[in-house]
Amino acid sequence: MHTDRIDYMVIAYLCYLPIALGLTWYVARSLFRNSIVFMKDIFNGREEIALATNTLFRIGFYLLNIGFALYILKIGEQLTSAQGAIETLSFKVGGFSIYLGIMLFLNLYLFFRGKRVAKQKRLEYEMNARYNNPGPQQ
Repeated sequence: MHTDRIDYMVIAYLCYLPIALGLTWYVARSLFRNSIVFMKDIFNGREEIALATNTLFRIGFYLLNIGFALYILKIGEQLTSAQGAIETLSFKVGGFSIYLGIMLFLNLYLFFRGKRVAKQKRLEYEMNARYNNPGPQQ
C-alpha cells in the first residue's frame, strides 16, 4: 500500500539523533582537549596519571550525555506538519544544548576545584617542609 503521507516523526528522529550526537562529540572534544592542562597541574605534572584521568572523565562525559540524549529521545505528541516537526526538534535540541552547557560548566568547576585543591596541598607541603626542616643551623 503506497501513501503520500510524510512521517514527520521519523524525520524529526533522524534529525535529532545526529545533531545531539554531534553536539556531544564537539563539546567533549573541545573540553577534554583543553582539560589536560588542568589534569597535569592537579597531578603535579605526572603526565601518565593526568592522561588516564582525563580519558576516564571523557568516557564518563560521553556515556552520561549520549545516555541523556537517548533518554529524552521520545516525542510525546503526534507530528502532523513540517512546522510541528521543526518546533518540536527546536525544543528538543535547545533543551539538550542547555543540558550540555550545564555539563560543560560542571566539568570546568570540577577542574578548577581540583586545581585549587592541588595548589593548596602544594603550598601546605612547602610550608611544612620549610618550617619543619629549616635547613642548617648557624
